[in-house]
Amino acid sequence: MRIPCPYCGPRDTHEFVCRGETDTNRPDNDEAFYDYVYLRDNPIGSVREHWYHAQGCRNWLTVTRDSQTHEISEAVLAKDAAR
Repeated sequence: MRIPCPYCGPRDTHEFVCRGETDTNRPDNDEAFYDYVYLRDNPIGSVREHWYHAQGCRNWLTVTRDSQTHEISEAVLAKDAAR
């Protein structure tokens, strides 16, 4: 899979670190933390994820990806992504 970095162009996913879906927030209490770490949803279809370009420009990206085909429809800087 190749991610189209806005600064570096299309790059292999080995250059990136995936944080996970953009909609998940780390919980404050210990009881909800187990669910946060181990019981995440695995939706089918379009998902928005945070990716860090560790081996490139070191920017956080918001990537919109189809979870079945891994086709990427959009990759923008996380700071510029619409919420």
